Amino acid sequence: MTTTTSYLEAPRRLRAFVRAHETSLVVLAVLIGAIGGLVVAVMSALVTVLHSVLFNIPLGERLSSQPSIDPVRALVVPTIGGLLLGFAFLLLLRVRPAREIDPIEANALYGGRMSFRGSVIVALQTIWSSGVGGSVGLEAGYTQLSSGLAASLGRGFHLRRNDQRIMVGCGAAAAIAGAFSAPLAGAFYAFELVIGGYTPASLTPVGVAAVTGYFVAHAFEPLPLGVGVGTVGDVLGRDLAIASLLGMVAALTGIAIMRGVTLCEALLTKTRLWQPLRPALGGLAVGAMALLTPQVMSSGHGALRFAGIVAMPLTFIAGVFVLKAIASIVSLGSGFRGGLFFATLFMGALGGRLFAAGVDIVWPGLNLDPNAYAVIGMSALSASVIGGPLTMSFIALESTGNLWLTTAVLVAVIISTTITRELFGYSFATWRLHLRGETIRSAADIGWIRDLTVGKMMRQDMITVAAAMSIEAFREEFPPGSKTQVVALDGEGRYAGLALVAEAHAPDFEADKGLAAILRYADVVLHPGMNVQEAIAVFDAAEAESLAVVEGERDRRPIGLLTEAHAMRRYAEESEQRRREVIGEV
Repeated sequence: MTTTTSYLEAPRRLRAFVRAHETSLVVLAVLIGAIGGLVVAVMSALVTVLHSVLFNIPLGERLSSQPSIDPVRALVVPTIGGLLLGFAFLLLLRVRPAREIDPIEANALYGGRMSFRGSVIVALQTIWSSGVGGSVGLEAGYTQLSSGLAASLGRGFHLRRNDQRIMVGCGAAAAIAGAFSAPLAGAFYAFELVIGGYTPASLTPVGVAAVTGYFVAHAFEPLPLGVGVGTVGDVLGRDLAIASLLGMVAALTGIAIMRGVTLCEALLTKTRLWQPLRPALGGLAVGAMALLTPQVMSSGHGALRFAGIVAMPLTFIAGVFVLKAIASIVSLGSGFRGGLFFATLFMGALGGRLFAAGVDIVWPGLNLDPNAYAVIGMSALSASVIGGPLTMSFIALESTGNLWLTTAVLVAVIISTTITRELFGYSFATWRLHLRGETIRSAADIGWIRDLTVGKMMRQDMITVAAAMSIEAFREEFPPGSKTQVVALDGEGRYAGLALVAEAHAPDFEADKGLAAILRYADVVLHPGMNVQEAIAVFDAAEAESLAVVEGERDRRPIGLLTEAHAMRRYAEESEQRRREVIGEV
């Protein structure tokens, strides 16, 4: 049978079997977990090869762990690499003008639908950006490609909307679990950031995908993944209070970094610099900083080894922290593709070490454990930028195995995320979506709200009259009880207002004033593209029970009527249906 869709479909009987049996989702989750683990291994290997070839370092070593690199290569490779990335971006705009959808946006607005081709493009851009030394993390490419493949698999089986969203979460869970050697963190990354909630029905497939991704990634990836942490001392009650202060500092730092990326983009836009030259300029800046310390380059896997971090002189740690922050801001702001996950882990570890040293100076005798505060700082800063307090807490737990330290981490990340949401309101991913004009702040499914538009809810069987009609003629044509309201049009057929029949027949109304004297809501209208929430807001602001729907801002041609009661009823019905779907899966 020839398919009419743009993606591969499973046989009909197999699709029906999968849709009818919940355990079939677990089988798909195992497959997705294996795919996610392979994605992490392959992408990491490709970046390692690029680093070895382009920067002339031994194959199998991390770029950010090198004590020094060739100065010429440090300047030339990121610059030329950024220029090629810019040219590729221009070419891509001609071939594929639509922007790519990330997993959070896909689950929030599109029911888990993602583009396979677009996900591959994002992954390749991320590999190249990190491979030429851009200070970006690979996690954006990991999750994009893994979730994109999972979404394609789900569409091939025609999964229900909520099951499709879970599959996208499985892809992200597998990628993060493999990348950070942390299956629990991968699972909660999916729950907190990609699915937007937790249900017992989603626990099994997401957990299975995370564990599978972890084992597959480590079976094929020759280099160590995750966070290397040295021995951590005892965590005392005082550390909980000090960790809360570190959480505050981390939140302010995270907000500054996110604002910095936006400021860098705005400054480059104002210069009107040719698009391919922007990443080239950013690459040159990163290369210049790499002359001082190679730790600013790429994602920071090699640099994020705690034994080396805590042994560094404080002045060197402070310098690396500042340079890494600037390099990440410049890289993302100039057009390199990637994320801030690894970068904020590295910067947070450095910042935690500095914080512990600063507290010891202010309050001598505390002798804070630098390893412990590196872990707390790492988690708190990443929680501010990435979101997901439980995700960061589990990364700390799975990296250290220390439950008491994880308690201090939990205190810090809760305070960090709370302050970030209060003062800023977004994670880095949702902030980028906000700059594009989206209003989502999480992956919670609100796509159905946007699908429930005024155009779908309105009544088209409206009655129109001329606004210049006399009251006597109107009363004769519309006796009491015949209609509730009538749409009035001006001489050019544009909307002029609503005429209430009961008001026209009021005994105290002077008949010689004409119909125009009683028209209401002439300046308040609905448009067919508005969603139900926007329509309800208009009703509430106008204190109206019914409004006209017009097409076009200038023509204002009326095409229907919508009542507030009907909009509220449809909204309640759709909300109840979504609630029952979730309960039914539980």
